[in-house]
Amino acid sequence: MSGATEDTASAPERRTKLIEVSLPLEAINRESAREKSIRHGHPSTLHLWWARRPLAAARAMLFAQLVDDPASRPDLYPGLEEQKAERQRLFDLIEEMVPWEATRDERIMRKVREKIAESHGDGPLPPVLDPFAGGGTIPLEAHRLGLEAHASDLNPVPVVINKALIEIPPKWAGRKPVSPTAELRHEGSWRGASGLAEDVRQYGKWMREQAYAKIGTHYPKAKLEDGSVAAVIAWLWARTVACPDPACGVEMPLVTTWWLSSKKNRPRWIKPVVQGREVRFEIHDGPEGPPAPPKQGRGAKFMCLVCGNVTTDAYIKAEGVAGRMGARLLATVAEGKKQRIYLEATEEHERAAVVDATLDAPQERMPVNPRWFSPPFYGLETYGSLFTDRQLLALTTFSNLASEARERVEQDSRNAGMEQAEAAEYGKAVALYLALASSRTADLNNSIVTWSNGRDQARNLFSRQAIPMAWDFVEVSPFADAAGDLQVSVATAGRVIDALPTINAGHVVQADATTRPYDHYVINTDPPYYDNIGYADLSDFFYVWLRRSLRDIYPELMSTILTPKEPELIASPYRHAGSREKAEAHFESGFIETFTHMQEGHHPDFPLVVYYAFKQSETDDENGIASTGWETLLNGLIQAGWSVTGTWPVRTERSARSISIGTNALASSVVLACRPRHVTATSTDRRGFLRALRSELPDKLRKLQEGNLAPVDLPQSAIGPGIAVFSRYAKVTEPDGTPMRVRTALGLINDVLADVLNEQEGEFDQDTRWAIRWFEQFQWSKGAFGDAETLAKAYNVSVRGLQDAHITASGDSKVWLMAPADLPESYDPETDSRISVWEAAMHLSRVLDGKGAQSGVGPAGELLAGIRARREFDEDAIRDLAHLLYSICDRRRWSESGQRFNNLASAWSDLQTEARNSEKRGPRKPQHQPLF
Repeated sequence: MSGATEDTASAPERRTKLIEVSLPLEAINRESAREKSIRHGHPSTLHLWWARRPLAAARAMLFAQLVDDPASRPDLYPGLEEQKAERQRLFDLIEEMVPWEATRDERIMRKVREKIAESHGDGPLPPVLDPFAGGGTIPLEAHRLGLEAHASDLNPVPVVINKALIEIPPKWAGRKPVSPTAELRHEGSWRGASGLAEDVRQYGKWMREQAYAKIGTHYPKAKLEDGSVAAVIAWLWARTVACPDPACGVEMPLVTTWWLSSKKNRPRWIKPVVQGREVRFEIHDGPEGPPAPPKQGRGAKFMCLVCGNVTTDAYIKAEGVAGRMGARLLATVAEGKKQRIYLEATEEHERAAVVDATLDAPQERMPVNPRWFSPPFYGLETYGSLFTDRQLLALTTFSNLASEARERVEQDSRNAGMEQAEAAEYGKAVALYLALASSRTADLNNSIVTWSNGRDQARNLFSRQAIPMAWDFVEVSPFADAAGDLQVSVATAGRVIDALPTINAGHVVQADATTRPYDHYVINTDPPYYDNIGYADLSDFFYVWLRRSLRDIYPELMSTILTPKEPELIASPYRHAGSREKAEAHFESGFIETFTHMQEGHHPDFPLVVYYAFKQSETDDENGIASTGWETLLNGLIQAGWSVTGTWPVRTERSARSISIGTNALASSVVLACRPRHVTATSTDRRGFLRALRSELPDKLRKLQEGNLAPVDLPQSAIGPGIAVFSRYAKVTEPDGTPMRVRTALGLINDVLADVLNEQEGEFDQDTRWAIRWFEQFQWSKGAFGDAETLAKAYNVSVRGLQDAHITASGDSKVWLMAPADLPESYDPETDSRISVWEAAMHLSRVLDGKGAQSGVGPAGELLAGIRARREFDEDAIRDLAHLLYSICDRRRWSESGQRFNNLASAWSDLQTEARNSEKRGPRKPQHQPLF
């Protein structure tokens, strides 16, 4: 399969890389999606960072960026068959290397490194650089592939994360731990950075013990009805304000739900009991469930439990800004035997939350930006105000102990025989991981954490890329041996360090991507996505804690009060006096400057690789739907002199995920391979551009569909092959001689995409073509029988025949398509006298998205095996129909149906695998007698 477009202008001789020709997308997509469910030892668990790319995709794309395509080596593979065979061997190797388990298989990784070296020839391998390093996925995978990995970022938080991933572990590889309490092993068994990992665990354990000795009295155990005690998992609180009615004025709890646990086998909920002007809270269970909560509709509108008065959003904001918002303990959650125990609030536990000491809380102010930050509008203006006093006590204690742990590591290192300078460096290394572990706990130790009554556990603050306001919140115990406990974070860090590669030195610096040098680096990068994520603003939540622990270790890196903002490459209007135009200009000029520097300095033997995943749609009168983020990125690339030579959609979500049509959901990162546009590149006009699009895009789109791209991602991914045509020209002119805008080109690409999908309709049988046209008009609703007959004549079919084929139903002079959910479960394709692509697709959708034991991918794959046995049409036509029907649903905003067809196309590879497995098991045995 190919997503590449070669530059037709003459260019200097070079070896084309695999990423510019062909990739085993299916395997890469499968493992990228699977990686979302892997946690044990995964680098993403070391510390939170937003929008990380899957390691599997990064590993595969780096390999393909560095390895020659066999066709560019006629000296080794002179014929087409030899080239095809070698390309398949490369595909097989990629399929071996992308699973998470392969990262610990030295046999596989050695083969991968040898193949990269074979393409490069004599001399050292080129260094790889990611100038927007973020969470470190790309530098880490370059490091794993045996390359000299370089990472830089403007933001100090990802700089620290990258140091922990690629710079520090190799320095201490093969060393045994220095902690006197470390686990004893044979000295030769301390491979990789396992000795460092053990020290992080041991000194983290010491930190936790010291912290409990200092502040443990603020975290009492819960007393149970039988007189025993249990560890507290969490305390559930509600913010409060005074009732706005002067005649009432009681303390109002701002509660959004009374549910504690909505699990069917053991439901628990709070019942508020009003006694005069007082409200107390009881724990109840039973089938009746809780009363309606005080929360009233959207916004901060709550009902007073005593007088029934309802507040306005403005009143709550005013009370919060005035500092008159309090908090009330609702319930306590304790650890039971394989279940949570919910207990009523007590005065003892309320008193335990009171902290007498003056706290050095972070006073840095949050930005006034409602898109990402709601709390400042309710009086929580500083990062410190996001925490309760008890949480501030815990986090400041952890931060201080990280510095004390560093001193202990240094002393123990000297006792173990290290020189003074080396011991000091090792102390800093261990302290960095302890600081990250401590910072990581802040995601669950803050007053924006909420309780999941469906899962009986706390939801961390950053469940999405924003800091929202929380009214009823959770205060987890940092000493409960559960999420939010320092020891849990330390253990997680230890598992990550154990699994990190240590074969080469890594290099990490803080640098602005627009100004840093790019001399002879191979560049593979995942730049910011327009205005999708405010990395700098959000990361300040962690930076204020990391800075306390690390400013003595990295004084230059931690010199600023908050992370750098103005140079950050995002299009955020609030940083430009509310002007979207100025924000866009800042973003675009920064991209052009960055990619121009890259073009001038990158390694000439390799393509530039750029990830892009953001989908921002807006209406444009001239071009319909335009993608502003895409447009800006592509304009930056083109103006900087790059030409797109290959595009690849990488699916990063599971195939059965929920899709909301009309939202910015995007399952794929589109990976672009780019080369400098040659000085001899020719120009063309609009007609020439359209002619090239219509000639080349259909084959490229077919390849995208064959890679099992989700239909929801096809319009965005199709931009890649289309813009590859656009970018290879020095200029594309409009009829009046002016240069064509990127936005115009994107509109034309979307038009050609629609034409291609419509042309695919001609490949279907007549029954299916009739059903498509009827669906486009009525979906599953009823239409007039006469209209159905008229349309049937146009396609040379009959309404009676369509009903006999189980495509339609009729009655009262009306005709309607049978929706998947209404089709009979007893259907057996092998006994069906008349089968069409439409009918096969509808029944597969019914089983795939159904409920019960006979639904899901497995049963749907078995059904596909029966459809394949008929051999009446190419089974891939079912996938193509799903793509077409999704595009219709997308235009019509039919969300539920669109989700069905997106699921069907996205799961196509899995269905085919299950069908093959079913065929190997032998003939199908229908569980039902055929209905028809």
